[in-house]
Amino acid sequence: MSRISKDQVKHVAHLARLSVSEEEVDMFTEQLDAIIGFAEELNELDTENIEPTTHVLELKNVLREDTVKESVTREEALKNAPDQRDGQFKVPKTF
Repeated sequence: MSRISKDQVKHVAHLARLSVSEEEVDMFTEQLDAIIGFAEELNELDTENIEPTTHVLELKNVLREDTVKESVTREEALKNAPDQRDGQFKVPKTF
């Protein structure tokens, strides 16, 4: 007994706006049935004492702590600027 029908495959193809031939419908029906069968095999596994996870890899926060630190002063930032005015970088006009 197939777990998915040809009509269901055609319906999904229609929703996805895919044009499929009858041969493709047969092929996809067979492939999807195999995928569903494999997923059903996973349901047979005993997961009674398995702790639920949200990700297969242990994730760590790789971002540093968001703390305020002393920064470069305006004078230091402008020290090597080729041109400056009123405490800001002066750049050529683009328009």
